[in-house]
Amino acid sequence: MTVKEFIPSPYTKSVASGNTRYKSPSNIALVKYWGKKENQIPANPSISFTLNECATVTTLSYRKADRPNDAFSFEISLDGKKEEGFKPKIKTFFERVYPYLPFLKEYHFEIETSNSFPHSSGIASSASGMSALALCLMEIERNLDPAMSAEFFNRKASFLARLGSGSAARSIKGSLVQWGEHAGTEGSSDLYGIEYPYKVHSVFNDYCDTILLVDKGQKQVSSTVGHDLMHDHPFSKQRFDQAHANLSKLRSIFEGGDLDGFIGLVESEALTLHAMMMTSRPYFILMKPNTLEIINRIWAYREATKTHVCFTLDAGANVHVLYPKNEKAVVEGFIADELAGYCQNGQFIHDHVGRGAQKIN
Repeated sequence: MTVKEFIPSPYTKSVASGNTRYKSPSNIALVKYWGKKENQIPANPSISFTLNECATVTTLSYRKADRPNDAFSFEISLDGKKEEGFKPKIKTFFERVYPYLPFLKEYHFEIETSNSFPHSSGIASSASGMSALALCLMEIERNLDPAMSAEFFNRKASFLARLGSGSAARSIKGSLVQWGEHAGTEGSSDLYGIEYPYKVHSVFNDYCDTILLVDKGQKQVSSTVGHDLMHDHPFSKQRFDQAHANLSKLRSIFEGGDLDGFIGLVESEALTLHAMMMTSRPYFILMKPNTLEIINRIWAYREATKTHVCFTLDAGANVHVLYPKNEKAVVEGFIADELAGYCQNGQFIHDHVGRGAQKIN
């Protein structure tokens, strides 16, 4: 599909007011997206597990104005409190999606949102938040165009979510979602995420992810700034080539249930992401001392027990501990006994692979 196919024809229905609510999950990238081009186009493809418990619930109430507004009209609340600080980001999002949702200036919107996890904690709140909002907006468009297919609805929701936050393109569906054009993946696109189209061994269908909250504070360098630093990065080409190669390698890993191959690739991807941060100009480090302590303890435990526990990292200090469901009891005991002490206030979140966003009636 091309961008033009997301520009709607004149709507066949009219809607005066209403409300809709969606719950949309976060996701954890296995092959990392780091670096982007204009219009939120990724510099390399990525693939992620869709999570289940770490999610955003957004309720969008709307009423038609007496006449079209000159500007976007909306209010936003987080956990029941007006959040003026979010307005610039939502305004930018509306500006980007307006060509594809021309009804936006015809309504006043009340956006109420809440997260099941700490905001700005490295659990990709922008991914779940922007995907939930995109789904709510698409629900309005579906009311205006009832003939819309479910496939197009999800694809355009991913396309719109991407314009708010790149990783949000991967939060619409599950359990494995790829975003970014890749020669080895049929149907892949830079414009939206797709459900992984190839055979996946059952061991990966219910994989577990425990997020260790090492640092729940605001990151000192935003992901947006980090992405931009890849433009002149001395190792950007090698990194982008590596991402393509790793996606190709994952096909046989997923099909055969190769847990050792999965561990090696996923941990390498996590460390490469942070290596890109440490070798950019200006350079920066988002890992904390406790991040490194956790990594070393995971390595030692895996060697001693021959379990298949591993880690990955997003652009932050928190650690995602990944492990197959059949090792859940022993690994969660290890987390409680040896890793929780390295978390801020001993906090962690047990999660697992989910099936994507859902409408809440």
